[in-house]
Amino acid sequence: MRLARTVVGFMCGGLWVLALALDASAQMEVGGGYKLEMEALAPLEAEIVEVAGKTDDDFVKDARDADALYAKGRRFSKRIIDGLDRCKVIALGSVGVDSVDVAAATARGIPVTNVPDTFIEEVADHALMLILATFRRVTTMDRLVREGRWAEGRPLLSQFPRLMGQTLGLIAFGHVARAVAVRARAFGVHILAYDPYVEELVVSQHGVEPVNLTELLQRSDIVSMHAPSTADAHHMLTEHHFRLMKPEAIFISTGRGPTTDEPALIKALKEGWIAAAGLDVLEQEPPDANNPLLKMDNVILTPHVASASARFDPVRKRRVGQEIALVLNGRWPRSCVNPSVLEKSGLVRWQPYSMERGPGA
Repeated sequence: MRLARTVVGFMCGGLWVLALALDASAQMEVGGGYKLEMEALAPLEAEIVEVAGKTDDDFVKDARDADALYAKGRRFSKRIIDGLDRCKVIALGSVGVDSVDVAAATARGIPVTNVPDTFIEEVADHALMLILATFRRVTTMDRLVREGRWAEGRPLLSQFPRLMGQTLGLIAFGHVARAVAVRARAFGVHILAYDPYVEELVVSQHGVEPVNLTELLQRSDIVSMHAPSTADAHHMLTEHHFRLMKPEAIFISTGRGPTTDEPALIKALKEGWIAAAGLDVLEQEPPDANNPLLKMDNVILTPHVASASARFDPVRKRRVGQEIALVLNGRWPRSCVNPSVLEKSGLVRWQPYSMERGPGA
């Protein structure tokens, strides 16, 4: 039986690296190891090997005959995808799929999988942490103590209302935003949500008021951004939108940096259109040393770590292996972001009707 080959592309030391075929006995020696992914792939005698490939053409040269791509860090462009001869699936170990040209994969009939539900709780916890820390000016309070300015803390916080009774606006109402709503309700806030892809009845069933984007921005004391990085959501929030917000409002973002026009956000913070921001994601990551956000006292920053926990890597790596194994076994994957390819793929649906997640949702 011909061995299946899985290609893993990621960034290493500034060079583009390709993981292509490696037998199970040797996989711990390369790229930190693929032991968890191989739990599902080893029974198929699948292989993973890493090969350097700085350019897209270099990558295609080595990956052309691979049966699967494991997308890890590098951009999988149309040029790469169109150069693949045997690829049956492109798998990501993340919620976001912006590193893959999904349209190009769809045109080639290649399913693209992600892990949409493995670290939702962690991101929701982090979003709420940023809400609380930004609203209560935690980093400012910490600095005042360290600088011997103890007496200045209470007068500063006395300028702001208590959290109970404030209005929290959620932009996008997917898994994370819904989990944030559950957590935030305990603090006595009123919750709004805007999501053109979610039915209003779904929003209201979570005890959240569905509104349009303008109303959300005008009414919210806290705006939390959860939109994915898609073409439709690129720079979804611009200068126009920040001008709609209250001057005392705070802005939180734990989704993807490109959903927000960062220069517009910087201007809004500098000129007082909004009061503060708590950001886990930026347009450029890591940020340039001259990024004004790094020097702003009214901004709390974390380094795109909202999903991080001890559970993060083991669960998502196993899930990636399972998705690739399903496709190599001729079955539908569990979570396909371009499900239109499945009916024509020759893969067999095995999931029961109906599903709460995945292509049958």
